[in-house]
Amino acid sequence: MTIERWQRVSEWPMIVAAVVFLAAYSVQVIADLPESANLLPDDLVWVAWAVFLIDYAVKLWLAPSRGRWFVRHLHELFILALPALRPLRLLRVVTILNVFHSRAGAALRGKLLAYVLGSSAMLVYCGALATLDSEQNDPNANIRSIGDALWWAVTTMTTVGYGDRYPVTAVGRFAAVGLMLTGIAVLGVVTGSIASWIVDAVARQTARQTAAAVEEAVEAIDEPLEEQMRALVEQVARLSAALEARNLKDPGRLEA
Repeated sequence: MTIERWQRVSEWPMIVAAVVFLAAYSVQVIADLPESANLLPDDLVWVAWAVFLIDYAVKLWLAPSRGRWFVRHLHELFILALPALRPLRLLRVVTILNVFHSRAGAALRGKLLAYVLGSSAMLVYCGALATLDSEQNDPNANIRSIGDALWWAVTTMTTVGYGDRYPVTAVGRFAAVGLMLTGIAVLGVVTGSIASWIVDAVARQTARQTAAAVEEAVEAIDEPLEEQMRALVEQVARLSAALEARNLKDPGRLEA
């Protein structure tokens, strides 16, 4: 077993664990359930957390250079080691984004569009959920429902920023910064993709028009040339026939 093979084998189990975690965590946050309630969502969150921990441990064990792998994946250890910071747990659901990347199709542009749209939806929802989790119990907060959180996340990610909803906690503001930076990147990718499609469409149309014009010009040139060639061939044939007839009438001239 190698770390690459483990990643292939564990891809779908990790995606399932991430989906279960996201669903259970959503119920916890939206219903504002305390972690000490010992309810099913809380149990599912910790089961998914155990799966994440096992995956991290196996990858560390299988890594060719464990020290280098450990340093490069300190963020994963940080997320796993601080379960008390509940909104940070949502960083684990980036595993779901592998679906949009690997199942989006063969065409590069279609894969990019599916990845961007899927990632945007996931980031908006996770940003809203993280912000609601950190804001809903703060006495000074104005984001207290999932509707307010989603509205704030969309306006923040699209860089509109109406200002009617805004985070007041440190974690909420951290999520806002992440959404703003992500929104700029997503808008740039979407704008670039649309511009690329327009340029390609115009280029294909121009190429078709140019090819049709060249074909018409070639046909316009070929027809007179073909007529001239036929006339020349007929003239050569007549001259050859006349010469042959003359030689038949005067054989001595042919011998001379």
